[in-house]
Amino acid sequence: MTDLWVYLAASPLLWLFATLFAGTLGMFIFERTGRRQIANPTLLAVIMLITLLLVTQTPYDTYFEGAQFVHFLLGPATVALAVPLFHNRHIIRRAALPTVAALLAGSVVAIVSGVVIAQLLGATDEVTMSLAPRSTTTPVAMAIAERIGGIPSLAAALVSATGIPGSMLIFPLLARFGLVDDRARGLAIGVTSHGMGTARAFQDSQLAGSFAAIGLGLNALATAALVPLIIPLLR
Repeated sequence: MTDLWVYLAASPLLWLFATLFAGTLGMFIFERTGRRQIANPTLLAVIMLITLLLVTQTPYDTYFEGAQFVHFLLGPATVALAVPLFHNRHIIRRAALPTVAALLAGSVVAIVSGVVIAQLLGATDEVTMSLAPRSTTTPVAMAIAERIGGIPSLAAALVSATGIPGSMLIFPLLARFGLVDDRARGLAIGVTSHGMGTARAFQDSQLAGSFAAIGLGLNALATAALVPLIIPLLR
């Protein structure tokens, strides 16, 4: 068995299969539990893959040789978000002003809260700067973190650490406050929880997913523009 594992582990297809299997199993468990957010499929898949890598003592670079095929598909998947945006363009156009106002408020709060809390807890400057762009997408967060003195790899990890709990908690939290408008709910989860939140929003409705996609895309632009302006004021 050891020889067989060594042989299989050398193939990128093994880790591609492991990634797809973990995602499929996570979705199966999610559906079987009545779509409860405690069984978030992304979180389950991450836990399964991390456990497998630790048990087999497989370096991340080896794993990514196979997982990069799935990573490549993030680009086309993001572009495909334009389809529901086009279908809901009339609703989106009518909500343009409140959307922009909510976007700016969400972006500023996300940046300031992360930095201030980290400073109050005594985090190093590198860690603090890595937290600033945590509510945007991974490539943008890594680029921003590198520019302002953070650690790109840590910023990427913090993006996931923000997106998973955000996608699990935001909708139940908004429902508790009586906020049921799909436009507001979608925008909120897109701004705060980027791609993972957008995927969660599409599980609710196409309209919520469309506004989440808007929040995802525009928050990346807003964060890139606002971080260099806000960070000097907080240091």
